[in-house]
Amino acid sequence: MTEPTKARAACLIGWPAAHSRSPLIHHYWLRKLGIEGGYNIEAIPPEGFAEFVLHLSTHGFVGANVTIPHKERALALSLPDERARAVGAANTLWYEGGELCSTNTDVEGFINNLDASAPGWDQATEALVLGAGGAARAVVFGLLDRGMTRIHLVNRSIDRACALADQFGSRVEPAIWDTLADLLPRARLLVNTTSLGMHGQPALALDVGLLPPNAVVADLVYVPLKTPLLAAAEARGLKTADGLGMLLHQAVRGFELWFGQRPQVTPELRALVEDDLTKT
Repeated sequence: MTEPTKARAACLIGWPAAHSRSPLIHHYWLRKLGIEGGYNIEAIPPEGFAEFVLHLSTHGFVGANVTIPHKERALALSLPDERARAVGAANTLWYEGGELCSTNTDVEGFINNLDASAPGWDQATEALVLGAGGAARAVVFGLLDRGMTRIHLVNRSIDRACALADQFGSRVEPAIWDTLADLLPRARLLVNTTSLGMHGQPALALDVGLLPPNAVVADLVYVPLKTPLLAAAEARGLKTADGLGMLLHQAVRGFELWFGQRPQVTPELRALVEDDLTKT
């Protein structure tokens, strides 16, 4: 008699991790696709991360998402692809030929959300990116990969902006925050990768009216769902892409790697996560 095949399971590793919407997203797809599988939250402190990840399969998992504060450590403990190496962080782990591999799906999450929310955005040749942290690295990598010819990188710490620009080359130009008013009229794409505008954080103070009339505005913040930046852009009639869309799209590849089917980001899924965020 053949033993039943054990259901595949993945997890989210973070510290803390209870706030994540990833289980909601992945359990929705498992139900929709009729896959017997699971997705758990594993709250692992930094001192226990290496042991947990290096024995991920013995803990019963075929792969994992990785969130703060473990993304850089995950890169060092796995075999990263080009995206993960360029971003300097890994957020998705899976096994391939017995090897623990890693990537950073924030890149495709950002790009695929732009494609879905603002078709034609990539006709722009010049972008303005706010921030120089890990999210900005993923955004810059994705934009360069799609052929953006010039990216102005504005950050309050010019040293961090310069370091990121040095990594990605001459198409990325660092600038200080005080130059925003001069750069906005040239930006066909504006991307906020900072926490400014997030619930409980200071507002993002800039004049959306200075952007070109055909500009696209993207904000990686998703609490609140519609940030003041996006509200101002929509009031001007500009195309926008929000942080929730990126969250949903970045989850697609991990699910496909772990469970063997590529899921879809649907209005029904978005409404489910929106409802959960609103309740919280």
